[in-house]
Amino acid sequence: MTEPSARRLLGSFLKARRAELTPEECGLPVSGGPRRVAGLRREEVARLASISVDYYTRLEQGMVRASASVLGSLVPALRLDEDQQTYLYELAGKSDARPRRRRSAQRPRPAVRRLLARLDGTPALVLGRRLDVIAWNRAAVALWTDFAALPAARRNYVRLMFTDPAFQALHRKWEHDARDTVAALRMEAADDPTDPELAQLVGELSLRDDDFRTWWAEQRVSGTGSGTKHYRHPLVGDLTLDCDTWLSPDGSGQRLVVLTAEENTPSHDALRILTSWTAEETVRGTRA
Repeated sequence: MTEPSARRLLGSFLKARRAELTPEECGLPVSGGPRRVAGLRREEVARLASISVDYYTRLEQGMVRASASVLGSLVPALRLDEDQQTYLYELAGKSDARPRRRRSAQRPRPAVRRLLARLDGTPALVLGRRLDVIAWNRAAVALWTDFAALPAARRNYVRLMFTDPAFQALHRKWEHDARDTVAALRMEAADDPTDPELAQLVGELSLRDDDFRTWWAEQRVSGTGSGTKHYRHPLVGDLTLDCDTWLSPDGSGQRLVVLTAEENTPSHDALRILTSWTAEETVRGTRA
């Protein structure tokens, strides 16, 4: 099959698939008045996939090639099953790019693990690709959540910010922190725009959350740096902590996130109490 023919078939497939979907099942608002087309409009699919309407229109018209990242965004937007995904990637000539298996596991360096263990009483974690949480210390569990108890697929800082009610409730300035998280993920996309797992994460969250979809479309980016985090913990109340992030020098893209409080402040005392309780619980659990 020639490339132009494959692109035309791909466009016809996309058009047919969006005609089978309704705004309601995709979580989109239904505007008043009759709809001129069956199923979703082009602009609705583009919105769900976080791509421009013009680009999506040219895809349906067979005028442009689809990148692996765009295909990854269209899979959740059009709710494609396994067979439909296979067909989509084959038409686009991207069969090898289809994310059938996850990339190799992300592992922090042994030195970083030792550093985490030594930061007793200081919440710290390591973020990998796509802001996956790949390592943490005991104080991080006390502050945020027991990451070890979560399925590996859910150990992602962005996913937790937008899908975990308890994690969201910790953030007194959730909108500010969530927007910063989206900006950091956008920076990840610039580093590896063809990452199919990143495209799937963006597609999933765009479908599930209007705020994420809106903020992702703003194209705001943010890299490694420092700032202040405001938490409201169910055990010790309000905490105001300095957040510093360091990028690993080994080129892995991993970053160490450390939270501290100024000494002789209520936040410092509350953090010390929180981490000491967790230590006591750990000792009791070991002796049980």
